[in-house]
Amino acid sequence: MSGMNPKVDFYFTKAKAWKQEYERLRSIILDTGLTEELKWGVPCYTYEKKNIVLIHGFKDYCAILFHKGVLLKDPKGILIQQTENVQAGRQIRFTDLREIFELEPVIKAYVKEAIEVERAGLKVPLKQTTEYAIPEEFQRALDEMPALKNAFGGLTPGRQRAYLLYFSAPKLSKTRESRVEKSVQPILDGKGLDD
Repeated sequence: MSGMNPKVDFYFTKAKAWKQEYERLRSIILDTGLTEELKWGVPCYTYEKKNIVLIHGFKDYCAILFHKGVLLKDPKGILIQQTENVQAGRQIRFTDLREIFELEPVIKAYVKEAIEVERAGLKVPLKQTTEYAIPEEFQRALDEMPALKNAFGGLTPGRQRAYLLYFSAPKLSKTRESRVEKSVQPILDGKGLDD
């Protein structure tokens, strides 16, 4: 396979599950002329340094993820939004090698369309941080602590979104309160959820 990046080889050699599936997906994607790189610890394929698609695996399936998948036409109806909060990316999931072989022409067509989306300079209209709901437990903390409100306002939009999603996730108010309490100091320190 031309275009293989030796820095990415370890991902494929260390794989315990999905080894054959990964190798086939790698071959299909490299056949489209993309550049193979290692990003976020997984094989990522780029066009002129722009992320197009990556390969990743989970317990029940392996997948390719199109970074701007929401902009693809998806005539086969096979693109999946990984979670409700993922705005741009879309996956095609596989549970065995046979599925990959059957979908090979479709995979190539989707990759080529994703390259065209990038060439055209299309952008995904992302939801603004102000469009996310602020859980009442966090709003109460913001109202009670002006320093917290200022510190939260000083965080990057991505960090703000991460906290809002984290605070909103639990069903129980008690759990939301606990998450807010544990996050006050990191927010005051200007840190994001994963810093």
